[in-house]
This record gives sequence, structure tokens and C-alpha cells, in this order.
Amino acid sequence: MGRQQTILPDSKWSPFSDLFKKQQVPARTILLREGQVSRKGYFIEKGCLRIWFNNSGKDITFQFFFEGEGVSSVESFRINQPSMFTIETIEPCILHSITKKDFQFILNHSAEIKNEFEEQTFQRLIFYQRLFLSRIKDSPQKRYQELLQQRPEILQRVPQHYIASYLGITPVSLSRIRNRRRSVS
Repeated sequence: MGRQQTILPDSKWSPFSDLFKKQQVPARTILLREGQVSRKGYFIEKGCLRIWFNNSGKDITFQFFFEGEGVSSVESFRINQPSMFTIETIEPCILHSITKKDFQFILNHSAEIKNEFEEQTFQRLIFYQRLFLSRIKDSPQKRYQELLQQRPEILQRVPQHYIASYLGITPVSLSRIRNRRRSVS
């Protein structure tokens, strides 16, 4: 599940609203651990989540999700493979969770939602390709600049150590980049 505008209030989702379980979740709650099979997908009404994986004892953040977006470990949720990453709340959240069975029911009964889900999956693939190429060809400074331009809400709401991890740099390097940027401004 990828980037989405408001989901549950959208009229095409209305007939299926009873399939979602609304829950309040504290900050720093693990919704899915790396290596577990995903049993739920989540739609965010309020809050921020991150996806990360363990790399030799270091957690590496590679995506953030905010209000109006859906998140799951798609390969795990759809085909029962162990998740390659952990899903964790950053802020206190209000989430709407759905089981795999109920989500499949929706896809089977709404061509419009199924098409939307396929498009979002495709958009997520494009996001991962851009992230991968950026890590290879762009400097940390350029990655920071792009983040500032494309996703400023991340810089406003996410702790610095997660942002540094996302950019593939240390918190000290991120601080230096930010300080250079301030002195240039």
C-alpha cells in the first residue's frame, strides 16, 4: 500500500468501513517485526510511521508514512513471505487496520479500489528505484536538499537520527549539512 489521500472518508471505501478496526497506538510501537509474516495492513488517520530494517545491529530507515497513507509489508501481506522490514510508529497514531482476508474481499468486490491499489504499488516501486539510485549517485547534501524540497514534513516531524538513517549518513553528518545550509541562507 503506498501513498494515498484520505482513504476511509472516500466514498468508494464507505461500503467496506466495517472491515477496518480503528485503534490508537502509542509512539515507538512495533506493528510488524522484520522476519514476521504480515497479517494486517494499516491506514493512517493521524500520526507518523517508519519502515526500517536491521543491518549488522544498526537500524536503517528507508520510508516514512503520514496521515492519509496506507502501509504494510506488501510482499509479506500478499504472499505470506517473512517481512524484510519492521513497521514502527514514530508518533502516537490513530490507525485503521485490516486483515489480509478482508482486504482481499475488498479487492474482489471493487475494481476501482483494486486498480488504485495496483497503481499505488507501482508508485511505491518507482519510489524505491529512485531511492536506490539516489543512494548510488547523489551526495548526502543533494539527498538532503531533495528531501527538503519533496517531503518537508519529514524534517518537521521525524527525529534527526531517523532522518540521518534515511539519508544514509550519521546524525553528526546531518547536523553539519544542516548547519552549512543555515550559514548559506
